[in-house]
Amino acid sequence: MFGGSLLRIYLTGEVAVERGDHLLRDGDLPGRQGRLALVYLVAERERAVTQAELAELLWPDSLPASWPVALSAVISKIRQKLGTLGLDRDRIIANAFRCYQFRPPADTWIDIEAAADALHQAEGAVVADQPDAAYGPSLIATTIARRPFLTGEDAPWVAGRRERLRELLVRALDCRVEALMWNGELALAQDQARAAVQLEPFRESGYRRLMQVLVKKGDRAEAVRVYNDCRRLLAEELGVTPSDETESVRRTLLGSTA
Repeated sequence: MFGGSLLRIYLTGEVAVERGDHLLRDGDLPGRQGRLALVYLVAERERAVTQAELAELLWPDSLPASWPVALSAVISKIRQKLGTLGLDRDRIIANAFRCYQFRPPADTWIDIEAAADALHQAEGAVVADQPDAAYGPSLIATTIARRPFLTGEDAPWVAGRRERLRELLVRALDCRVEALMWNGELALAQDQARAAVQLEPFRESGYRRLMQVLVKKGDRAEAVRVYNDCRRLLAEELGVTPSDETESVRRTLLGSTA
């Protein structure tokens, strides 16, 4: 039934596991702890996770008196659910030396890994001055990185993963802007450039890229406003002036207008 079917795992947005025509949705997983444990093991699949580490994630305030038994029950329920997709229950979450490790088939697709791979492709294309080759990968990376991650959870590990996704999104937006400008989609390029500025308001390169898009659109007045916004924010919040690189872009694009 499942022979040759690709295993796809979604950790952003709604947590889900898909194989062939079968889909395990968030609500099919064994509760909050089951969802959190699965996401953690998948995201950290390159290493073995100790039982104690996983238990502290699931019960951050106070471990149950018999937490090894409780944790084993959670893992057993996850294995049972994954088994409905034709996966080997003992192999998919291996257990040895008081550690667990997620071991999916070699060709498994995982959304956060796909986003990172796509970003690598997009950035490589931009560096090689091939923005056309960045078009598809930048779309994949931005689409995935924009999705929420484990909504309702506030563990430090979750916050750290969200920050990594945010950083990935900013870099992917930069590539997306370059690809959209190459394709003449200037309105979309402007939207993506503004989104990058909103995510990283103290990052000058975001303002420079937005100014370039606006000038290419013929909206010099708005480009001047963007430069002035950047200059004012840096002065008021950090007590500094725009970098030489930003000033150089301003002079090249706007001359003495700004």
